Amino acid sequence: MTPSALICSMPAVGHVGPLLVVARELRRRGWDVRLLTGARYRSMVEAAGIRFVPLPPEADTLDDIGTGDDTRERGLATINRGVERAFLDPAGPAAATLEHLLAEEPADVVFHDMLFLGVQTLFARQRCDRPLTVMCGITAAGYSSRDTPPYGLGITPLRQPVLNRLRNRLLSATSKIVLRPVHRSMDLFLAGVGAPGLDGAFFMDVLSRSDLLAQFTVPEFEYARSDAPENLRFYGPMATVATQPTPAPAWFDDLDPALPLVHVTQGTVANTDFSEVVEPTLAALADLPVQVAVTTGGRPLEALPPLPANSFAASYLPYDELLARTSVLVTNGGYGGLHHAMRHGVPIVIAGDSEDKVETSARVQHAGVGVNLRTGRPTPDAIRAAVQRILADQSYAARARRVGDAIAVARGAAGLVDDVEAMLASRS
Repeated sequence: MTPSALICSMPAVGHVGPLLVVARELRRRGWDVRLLTGARYRSMVEAAGIRFVPLPPEADTLDDIGTGDDTRERGLATINRGVERAFLDPAGPAAATLEHLLAEEPADVVFHDMLFLGVQTLFARQRCDRPLTVMCGITAAGYSSRDTPPYGLGITPLRQPVLNRLRNRLLSATSKIVLRPVHRSMDLFLAGVGAPGLDGAFFMDVLSRSDLLAQFTVPEFEYARSDAPENLRFYGPMATVATQPTPAPAWFDDLDPALPLVHVTQGTVANTDFSEVVEPTLAALADLPVQVAVTTGGRPLEALPPLPANSFAASYLPYDELLARTSVLVTNGGYGGLHHAMRHGVPIVIAGDSEDKVETSARVQHAGVGVNLRTGRPTPDAIRAAVQRILADQSYAARARRVGDAIAVARGAAGLVDDVEAMLASRS
């Protein structure tokens, strides 16, 4: 009998892309696969040969939240509003759609990204009466632990264990008070779908209810937790493959190999305002003996500020070739982009303070693979100092290479599907 999977993704490219890697591996092995996500990703899903199922309009909202600088959520005080708007408001309609799809066509396994809260409706059932559930960690892990600060603060663990745990306990108590509206809204949603309530747990801990917690990184880039869930496993990043190779611009082969190459990007989502990271980076490095390669993430080159003489730009670049020549990456911190850089041993200057980027920035700092500027709008002086610091201290590149070595031997989508198939066999 052909095994079947329903993959549930929040409507954002950073969610859909990694889950499509899993979908392709399932399909390669003969699984029947459907992917539930936003309408604008239909062509992307169908081009991968996967059956597309649209979210209802009420749940197809994430791409329209935070597209401009004025609406992106920053800091602990704004998490209440941000989590409710981005993830809790669409959760009810998403849960209803999920239930309808499974009633119409049952699935053996439901894969879901970590922020697709509609999957909580499945935990209203006994385990034997629901599909196997697999949580896909497409960004930094948020499980509560005595060894880590609460998710959303962007604070790294302390190196002294006793002091670290004492501080984390105090931060956890404080965060539950500050985030009381989120916890109240989460409990109302869970009650509405018949799922168990939080019962005093941190709101991110609902993620640990899934049968397998598949984190798309390596342990070297995640906080160590002595009390981590037993069902947490690391598979490395789900590296997406471009359907067509990106051609290199004419200037690419003219770069001087004797000069360090700094690559700066704001990714393909938070790239509507280049004054955040790209513009101050160009200014910071204009008179240094380096070359700067800028990508706009698909936006027109005319949207960039004037380029200094040592800077070159393209909408996209052949990334593997680029990173093989890059000495430092300056970025606002998308999870996939960071792993792509570390795969090539490239150290990072990170400037992100919105959405999940405070947590990815903190992990760059904790892993020692780069410099965390602790803001989404760094000054040219701060960027210049960080780039010079990394170029002068090869330990950043060495640690990035160590993470890259771990990524190179990670089990990836094949390992994830191996484990899921073994769990299904055991369940049968």
